[in-house]
Amino acid sequence: MLPEALFHNTAPKPPDSILWKFVSLVTSQDSLSLTSHHQHMKRLISVTLLLLLSFTSQSQEKTTLITRVQVIDGTGIPAYAASVRIKGNRIQEVGNLKALPGEAVIDGQNKVLCPGFIDAHSHHFSSLRKFPEAAATNSQGITTIVIGQDGNSYAMDSLRKWMQQNRVAVNVASYTGHTTLREKVLGETQLLRAAGIAEINAMQQLLAEELRKGSLGLSSGLEYEPAFYSSQEEVMQLAKTAAALNGRYISHIRSEDVNLSSAVEEIIQIGRETGMPVQISHIKIAKRSDWHTSAAVIARLQQARQEGINITADVYPYTFWNSTLKVLFPSRNYSSLEDATLAVTQLCDPTGSVLVNYAPVPGYKGKTLSAIAAERKETPAQTLIRLIAMADSFRRARPDYEGSVETIMGKSMTEDDIRNFIAWPHSVICSDGGNGGHPRGYGAFTRVLSQYVRQEPLLPLATAIHKMTGLTAEFLGIKERGVIAPGYIADLVLMQPEKIRDRADIQNSKAFSEGIDRVWVSGQITWQQQQPTGNRPGVLVTTATPDKK
Repeated sequence: MLPEALFHNTAPKPPDSILWKFVSLVTSQDSLSLTSHHQHMKRLISVTLLLLLSFTSQSQEKTTLITRVQVIDGTGIPAYAASVRIKGNRIQEVGNLKALPGEAVIDGQNKVLCPGFIDAHSHHFSSLRKFPEAAATNSQGITTIVIGQDGNSYAMDSLRKWMQQNRVAVNVASYTGHTTLREKVLGETQLLRAAGIAEINAMQQLLAEELRKGSLGLSSGLEYEPAFYSSQEEVMQLAKTAAALNGRYISHIRSEDVNLSSAVEEIIQIGRETGMPVQISHIKIAKRSDWHTSAAVIARLQQARQEGINITADVYPYTFWNSTLKVLFPSRNYSSLEDATLAVTQLCDPTGSVLVNYAPVPGYKGKTLSAIAAERKETPAQTLIRLIAMADSFRRARPDYEGSVETIMGKSMTEDDIRNFIAWPHSVICSDGGNGGHPRGYGAFTRVLSQYVRQEPLLPLATAIHKMTGLTAEFLGIKERGVIAPGYIADLVLMQPEKIRDRADIQNSKAFSEGIDRVWVSGQITWQQQQPTGNRPGVLVTTATPDKK
């Protein structure tokens, strides 16, 4: 008769349990001499008992069953009723499931369970050291952030080491930045020029090393000064290196306003010549006279796709962006009154464009360009020139200053174009946000679900979630995330679509969203009851297949 402990729902306690003592006895070389028949029985009993021990140990691994949920699985299909079992950090089963003895059970109360959202373009990482609970992301259902955007990135070795030493409540994946490569090879004083052949070759070698260490691909921020002066050939050669190592290319293109058409053609050409997936970051039309032309832009992208070019885009649901004052000068002539006038009449609305921070005069923070101009008794164009000049003087006087010297939220888009870009089947959702400043850092994903699913029926709920999960994972080459299916990582969100609402705005950019009940990262609950739980199971997500646990 087998020991009673085998039938209990508790694991044995080696080496003191009766079972282990029995195994030790029958397998011991010092046991009494046995006949050949007895030796055979000894081996049989040993194998049987060891198998039972293994089965008992495995059966006792902790599982959680989430019952009574409407599953929207991230593939785009409509919701269906089911239960989901989590074992370790993975989804074990999906279907009509009954609780196992001793299993933790969470009643979903007929709410929606979907994959954790993947933010295709994020700047949240810099705040994780101070805020490792990742409330900005978890509170809106984001379980994975993709960083290294706009051409700036961390080395993969440094990123991996940091993630190993610091526990955080969100997963992180990264691109390798074009600007970062330029800084390493050209040096910070030589960035405002095109790279030479030898310098391009050196950047290619650095990029190849990063890709082999798990980088998703190459990112660029071609509208920003350090990369604006790079040649198209420089970018193309780096893109070819990324393609050769199965990477991807994502770009803040050279212009989102006066030269939008040529900028789009540049990324299309990169996709054509390399054959790899290419993605436009936070696609927008920022020039007033070109508003309402998104249909034509999408038609051009569709034409490229019909040619076999895998071009996609990500988009955030706001009519104002967050960047440096200098992007308002396409000519890079920051003292030109003509260009400044173009900026405040065509490229932003000065009455709705707000300084997020301004180190030279902290009192300007939170004020519009028009309000500052009135205060200074200048035109908005004159004020724009002076603000940039004062910021440059501040940088020269304080080269060790940490943080952004100036940042503006520029009002320069129309709702009509945003709707069209969100509805395009080959776009996904991003925040392009951080821990405050622009409200997108706390509300981009819930805003889409509130504004464009519930209030305006632009997208079915399952389609919107697909654009935040499974489709995003596909675009980025991230494996085993973004879908609710057996074997996938258990990054999950339990929510109430009828209550989803973003609350962050310009006045209160860190307000938590409503309607997100629970968030799981790698099978652990990281957010519930409108607050972090203290669990921090976030990992570095690379192009390799995740470890099984």
